[in-house]
Amino acid sequence: MAVLGREELRNQLKKREFAPVYLLFGAETFLRDLAAKTIADLVLADSSLREFNEIEYSLNDSPISHALSDAEQLPMIASRRIVRVSDIIISAPGKRENLKEEDEPLLNRYLERPSETSIVIFVAEELDKRRKVARLLLEKCVAVEFAQLSDNELIKWANDKIRELGARAEDKAVRQLVALVGNNVRRLTNEIEKVAAAALPDDLITFELVESLVANSRVIDNFGLTDNLMVKNKGKTIHILKKLLDDGAEPLMLLGLIASNFRKLALAKELMGQGVERREILRVIKMPPFKHEEFIASARRADREELSRVLNKIAETDLAIKTSRGGGGKTGSRLQIEMLVYELLSF
Repeated sequence: MAVLGREELRNQLKKREFAPVYLLFGAETFLRDLAAKTIADLVLADSSLREFNEIEYSLNDSPISHALSDAEQLPMIASRRIVRVSDIIISAPGKRENLKEEDEPLLNRYLERPSETSIVIFVAEELDKRRKVARLLLEKCVAVEFAQLSDNELIKWANDKIRELGARAEDKAVRQLVALVGNNVRRLTNEIEKVAAAALPDDLITFELVESLVANSRVIDNFGLTDNLMVKNKGKTIHILKKLLDDGAEPLMLLGLIASNFRKLALAKELMGQGVERREILRVIKMPPFKHEEFIASARRADREELSRVLNKIAETDLAIKTSRGGGGKTGSRLQIEMLVYELLSF
């Protein structure tokens, strides 16, 4: 079965054409999760007992057999029920996964004859298409991939969201908003809601308004977390980390941010030890001008052995997230990045 795109799914849903089983996957998790919610909303629109006809399982907590057994049950005073199976991880051999080859016979039996009164939505956090169980889902389900949006798609999304909120925006304001936030649609949506609320009473989002509000988030994203982490400011570091994660920042993205800044710090420390001039260090490191003084001061204070331990710990966390050690999906990844930050604050 061919993998659909977002627009193809949207067109089917507009016609109220529902499949018995969906597989939703891809890097753009906000739109993926929104699609799962939209399917449920449409299917259960006329259900007076939605709480009894919408069931969700996380494969981090329950085996697939529980969800498939529930899908075989009849809905309560409704024509159909929704069974959502989230946090699915099908990873490369040797990594921890929660939907395995041994689950294939049970899964295949259901997919061969899915219930006529249930719609099952599989939501995958990780999908290695080489695995046999992944190929089974791709073949038997209506599979929809949610790739990250291009800049033009992000601009369209932003404009549509702004209109939905009853606001207006200057073209350059929307472009600046996308430039500052990047391709995280969850975060982009949060920022749009923030600037739209601040645009009262005339409901016009200007370039200056975006700069005054969203630029602060950019500074936090790029520097605030690691700045406070480097000086072991526990309260501010934890506050910023929570805000970023709650705003939808991906743990691996934050890990890359932390790793990049500590690598730059380690490189600067090494160059200082070799007697390299400040101007050359800054040329190599490529820090923004407004960060030069603070960065050089941090490099001077830094201890080489401690930096080495920090980088090793970051590498361990990267492996833990990618192999789902300690729990997979968004919850497991968030736990890993939180544990890392707490540990680095105690070094």
